[in-house]
Amino acid sequence: MITVRATNVAKRGRLAVGLGAVLLGASACSGSAGAQPNGGGGGSAAPTASQAVVSVLPKNGATGVDTSGAVKVSVAKGKLTKVAVTSSDGAAADGAISADGRSWVPSGALRTGTRYTVATTATDTAGRTSVRSSTFTTLTPAASALAYGVFNVDPGATYGVGMEVSLTFTKPVTDQAAVAKAVTVTTDSQVEVRGHWFGSQRLDFRPKDYWKPGTKVTLHLKLDGVKTASGVYGKQYKDVSFTIGRSQTSVADNTAHTLKIYRDGALYKTLPASLGDAQHTTYNGKMVIMEKQQVVDMDSRTVGLGNDYRIKDVPHGMRLSTSGTYTHGNYWRPVSVFGSQNTSHGCVGLHDVKGGGDPSTPAAWFYNHSLIGDVVQVVHSPDKTIAPDNGWNGWNMSWSQWTSN
Repeated sequence: MITVRATNVAKRGRLAVGLGAVLLGASACSGSAGAQPNGGGGGSAAPTASQAVVSVLPKNGATGVDTSGAVKVSVAKGKLTKVAVTSSDGAAADGAISADGRSWVPSGALRTGTRYTVATTATDTAGRTSVRSSTFTTLTPAASALAYGVFNVDPGATYGVGMEVSLTFTKPVTDQAAVAKAVTVTTDSQVEVRGHWFGSQRLDFRPKDYWKPGTKVTLHLKLDGVKTASGVYGKQYKDVSFTIGRSQTSVADNTAHTLKIYRDGALYKTLPASLGDAQHTTYNGKMVIMEKQQVVDMDSRTVGLGNDYRIKDVPHGMRLSTSGTYTHGNYWRPVSVFGSQNTSHGCVGLHDVKGGGDPSTPAAWFYNHSLIGDVVQVVHSPDKTIAPDNGWNGWNMSWSQWTSN
């Protein structure tokens, strides 16, 4: 048994040697002279690894990473050809490779409490590719470190042509440039919309001129992760879209005692009105309807007029200013006052009945034909022009003033 095995091994050895000789001969016959750079037996050399070395910060697996300034991708001995920083829900972080191909940083803030994957590709001078992948997770701020922008538009709503988009932040904003980059307003008509800061907590948006009827407008809130101030982060990340309705503007004339309503620039209806009396004049200027209330409680103490009046059931109230200017129904004055005398405490009064149940009265008609966002302009009053931040009344600023910050 042992002898037989030895013989078989010897035979297999001779066969292998013979086959090797045949293969060697075949290789020599098929290749040209000098075709083997390493001089060895026809096998190709192992490929040389890319010399490009990619560095990624933060390190793989890092947690509690800041949402801005912490992510940096760079390469030595090569150039970056692709960098993708993707959140766990598949959203890509904006950013661009530098002109020299050596680095990449995000162009905006990353979202809070989110796991990100970094995938990079780089090539060296010989065109050889190097790839790298890593992950990290951003910090989750405490509730006390969050700032929200409280906005004044509802998704799917329809507003008048004077509607301003207004955000009031729950905490003062010191990095207004970062917030302005993260909050934008766009339209389907590509009209330019710009923001204006009123102090450190309010940011309003409007176009140069009134909106065109039918315009689709979208407020983009990309605040999540944005540092609004030292140690304070934004949180909202959503879009809110709405529509501009028909064109209606009105002019309340303090001298003529009228309210003229215009549709598409043409006079549509004239109503007799009563504006502020000599001691309580009405602001001049363009005022946007901010809210509508079928019945409103009016108390002089809330507007700094002491105990002048307290009327709980004022019908068809529409607010024009934060300080308390309204258009509203008035049932406690005789009908003869409207169109002839100014008797209000600074509001634009229209004839009405108590409870507002009669749809034929001027106040009811105006209320039923108005939208939030319609403009009421007061003219010929002895008072000053209303401040642009007293309500949504930035239309009293020129475009150059509006775009100055």
